[in-house]
Amino acid sequence: MKLGWALLFFLMPLLAIGYVSWHLWQMLPLQHTVAKVLVSMLPLVLTVISVSRFVVGYDHMPLSRAAIMYEFCTSWLIVLLYIVLSLVAIDLLRLCRLVPADIFVGNGRLLAFLTLAIGALLVYGNIHYHYKYREALTLPADGKVGKERKIVLLSDLHLGFHNRAAEFKKWVELINREKADAVLIAGDIIDISVKPLLEENTAELFRCIEAPVYACLGNHEYFSGNKKAMDFFRDAHIQLLRDTMAVLFDQVAVVGRDDRSNRHRRSLEEILNGSGVDQASARPYTILLDHQPYHLEEADSMGIDFQFSGHTHHGQVWPLSWITDAIYEDAFGLHRRDHTTYYVTSGIGIWGGKFRIGTRSEYLVLTLKP
Repeated sequence: MKLGWALLFFLMPLLAIGYVSWHLWQMLPLQHTVAKVLVSMLPLVLTVISVSRFVVGYDHMPLSRAAIMYEFCTSWLIVLLYIVLSLVAIDLLRLCRLVPADIFVGNGRLLAFLTLAIGALLVYGNIHYHYKYREALTLPADGKVGKERKIVLLSDLHLGFHNRAAEFKKWVELINREKADAVLIAGDIIDISVKPLLEENTAELFRCIEAPVYACLGNHEYFSGNKKAMDFFRDAHIQLLRDTMAVLFDQVAVVGRDDRSNRHRRSLEEILNGSGVDQASARPYTILLDHQPYHLEEADSMGIDFQFSGHTHHGQVWPLSWITDAIYEDAFGLHRRDHTTYYVTSGIGIWGGKFRIGTRSEYLVLTLKP
């Protein structure tokens, strides 16, 4: 079964590239066969370059060059997705006889139209990515706070080769504008490497946040090298919660779970029992940070008041958001069970190409009412 899925994962990009190259060959109004072959092979060449970068990495390159290569290679995969979707849509119209059967043959105008349309969509997606949506949520704290308390929650910063220090500085300004009592981060602070964060002294920007910062780990912290990530968090004055609990203020506590990448992470029951928060007589208002929103029933069964997760990015671009909606009980937004309120964020940052199409970049401002 696993071999079958692995073969499918390997074959699908090859089929997509072949599909795009064939239609590109048909549309090109070129008479010279060699020129048509070279242009038609372009999708394959770009995909090989993009995939090889995942294997080789970027750490050996100067930061400025690595940033350009990262943006190009990851953006191409999104471009390829929309090229395939566009061609499939036209083929379906052909099958329904709504457009001529030979619409692709030597049609340079169609090629130019698709290029402009997909380009315009991606420009919109990039502009939309840079707008950070402020989601506000107010919850009662059942007498656990003496006054109104504000918490800023964010996830999936993916700081690194593409989300650089200059951009993160703007996010810090958004956070400080809230005058929050605490800042909680649900993992994936680091993208794929700590190197760009160290070179740009991003830790200093974290120290500019005017509230205590607590965070749990995400899967990308494991991708980037766990030891280096731990050193960075200490330098950034981020209080890391790995299957532990901390008191924020009043009778409000936050529990941070280690990421599912750690197969030996403690269960939520073990964490709560070890922290003593399962004592009903002294139970604080409990917030859970768990990067990947699997098994939401665990928080509900343990009486967690509020769970905040990320990881899904809500697919980043449509129609990938349909896939995340199918995978997760809650892939994005507010969700409720009997005892627990959940919020799964699409993230303030993003992995890969900076496009938001049908999704949004956001941060959550939670107000606890006495």
